[in-house]
Amino acid sequence: MKILFAADGSKYTKKALAFLVNHEDLAGAEGEVVVLNVQAPVPGRVKTMLGAANVTAYHAEESQKVLAPIERFLKRHKMSFKTVAVVGSPTAEILRAAKREKAHLIVMGTHGQGLLSRALIGSVAQRVVAESETPVLLVK
Repeated sequence: MKILFAADGSKYTKKALAFLVNHEDLAGAEGEVVVLNVQAPVPGRVKTMLGAANVTAYHAEESQKVLAPIERFLKRHKMSFKTVAVVGSPTAEILRAAKREKAHLIVMGTHGQGLLSRALIGSVAQRVVAESETPVLLVK
């Protein structure tokens, strides 16, 4: 089974990652985890002021802050995985990645890092559940 693991670095990402490792049978012996980090785009005016190369470097650095600890954790637990970093709308990019990767399951935390997403269920998680054709497992 191929699992898309949406990671934003929040405490709920860590909880979802712990759940995934403790239930590694979800992926199965031949399974693979695709760890996805989505960075929000910067406004065009900011990109023009800073330069495309600086903005690209910024997104890469921010993604690595999220992905590097997850990579170390999954290697320690001997799980098969790959990491993907993209820039865009989190909901749209998660759904796009699930289709592109032919994921059988999307795993993500219930809340993200955003201030508004801390109320009830996170807005990204809610939209992914509502719009996904792939089953979604939310971890609180």
